[in-house]
Amino acid sequence: MDEKVQIQKTMNGDTYAFGYFVDKYQDMAMTIAYRVCQNLQDAEDVVQDSFIKAYRNLHAFKTESKFSTWLYSIVYNTAKTAVLRKVRYEDYEQIDESGLYSDLDTMNSIEENEKKELLNTALKKMPVDESVMLSLYYLEDIEIKEIAKILGLTKSNVKVILHRARKRMQTIMIKLLKKY
Repeated sequence: MDEKVQIQKTMNGDTYAFGYFVDKYQDMAMTIAYRVCQNLQDAEDVVQDSFIKAYRNLHAFKTESKFSTWLYSIVYNTAKTAVLRKVRYEDYEQIDESGLYSDLDTMNSIEENEKKELLNTALKKMPVDESVMLSLYYLEDIEIKEIAKILGLTKSNVKVILHRARKRMQTIMIKLLKKY
């Protein structure tokens, strides 16, 4: 369904219409928040707060940009603020909700989980801005100009940081693979 229609329905008082955005964008919002917060519980709180902010400020959304860009910038900024406010650090492991697998798929799921774990370990070792940027660019397929809007950077800055992030990821992955 067209996002503009859902926005209009929501602004006209149909609170259930906003559920469309929650369903569509909650996974990447959670990824962004987790990359910044490095804590599952904090990330969940950030995502919830971000959706509430988006709902309350929907009237301020400018339809010339994508809703996802606007929302992800809210998530990113809310997460940065939450991290700055946090007094103590608690480390929670991200829960894998990939579901149950049959016996035939067990080996594939173990291998896939090991790859995800390796990737998440590498992303955790990277600076937050690089980790978020790689997630947006490669996992969400967001264009550089949209990433620039989300993170409040220029396109040139995004390109430079992505370049550095790729090199850093390569170095980290090589070190991690040597350990295995």
